[in-house]
Amino acid sequence: MSTKLPLWLRAVLLVGVVILAAGAGLFIYRYFTRPITLTVAVGSIDGEAAKAMSAMASEFVSTNALVRLKVIDSGTTLEAADAFSSGKVDLAVVRGDVGDLSQAQAVVVVSHMVVLIIAPPGSSIDSMENLKGRTVGVVGGAANSKIVDVLTREYDLVRAKVVFKDIALTDVRQAIQSKQIGALLVVAPLAERYLSLVRGFFQLDHKKVPVLIPIESAGAIAQAERAFESFDVPKGTLRGAPPVPEDDLTTLRTSLYLVAHKKLGADLVTSLTQAIMSARRNLMREQPVFAQITAPSTEQDAYLPLHPGAAAVYNATTQSFMDEYGNWIYLTPMVLGGAATMLAAAWKFLRLGSRATEGPLDSLYALSRRIRKADSEAELSDIEDEIDNILKAERAKSAGGDESAVDDATLNVAAHRLESLIHDRRTLLAKKPAVASAA
Repeated sequence: MSTKLPLWLRAVLLVGVVILAAGAGLFIYRYFTRPITLTVAVGSIDGEAAKAMSAMASEFVSTNALVRLKVIDSGTTLEAADAFSSGKVDLAVVRGDVGDLSQAQAVVVVSHMVVLIIAPPGSSIDSMENLKGRTVGVVGGAANSKIVDVLTREYDLVRAKVVFKDIALTDVRQAIQSKQIGALLVVAPLAERYLSLVRGFFQLDHKKVPVLIPIESAGAIAQAERAFESFDVPKGTLRGAPPVPEDDLTTLRTSLYLVAHKKLGADLVTSLTQAIMSARRNLMREQPVFAQITAPSTEQDAYLPLHPGAAAVYNATTQSFMDEYGNWIYLTPMVLGGAATMLAAAWKFLRLGSRATEGPLDSLYALSRRIRKADSEAELSDIEDEIDNILKAERAKSAGGDESAVDDATLNVAAHRLESLIHDRRTLLAKKPAVASAA
């Protein structure tokens, strides 16, 4: 085909093929290295959970992480769990005791949520038994229904005529002051932001201190309900002087997880986990709440199973350099060899440099066509001179040790063939005058 197409057309075709190959390579590279966006549902009664996750998403963008987050504020933890269980999102920030988590696998523990039952200053309520006949305000409503259920069963609060009443965050202080409730149930991290919020529910001074009510049966509850664990609130957590509580106080605790669907690939979740841990280090300087992000349990019998992609990070079983790039190292020489072959074919296609690389044998064989077309003895004599010059030049190269020189035997065979052609042509030219005279 290259002998039929003009040089300019062959050059255009070659440039087009190169551009097409480069474009395809760039597309494949961009496709496999593009950031993948995952949707994450999050909700809290104060809206801070969505703000914190949005800060995490922004950090992913600024550090050019392989994973990006699209944050969906579901309003509450329960609604976030519902969005996850219905398959509307890839990830969710959920409590271990809320919603359907059958398709969930843990990525990180965002925080630990501690159950605090608090009586107003001056109250005589100092135990679960003393709640008899009282109304307990529940901040968080339906999200805390499981906690209410386990406490009701454990302490037989139905018989004790204890009433649990859902209260909006904005109505808590007024409900306490008007004595609509005798105690308050709050589930929150032991972080300063939330402890300050709890203190603000009560009018406190050095004499008026709230009463934290212990859940003495926390250990038994935790054995029956694996979503919870027994936890001791450290002395002075709510207030330092006088300390509230006065001593370590037993209660319940559950975990707030970032969970991923089982269907998400391990490599993707590995990238997500690494990005979260990296962003945590950067964000916790400005927002201490991120310091509470920890690794979930890696035990086989953990309440919420760990996603294999996250487990690879925590167990340090992520792929090594050779594991990840070994195939590329093996294939690169093959690819380069193929590219070299294609370039050689392109060079031949364009017929570039053919004159400069023409060898002595090519020159000798080209003379055969001139011999057959020669019309005079003078032309044949000139051809014989050219043959002699080529043979002389090659023998000089051979004598000088040039390895590219053609061996004498090959030259002699080619020269002998040309001499035979010259002899035959001379004979033919000698007969032409006789034929012409006879005519």
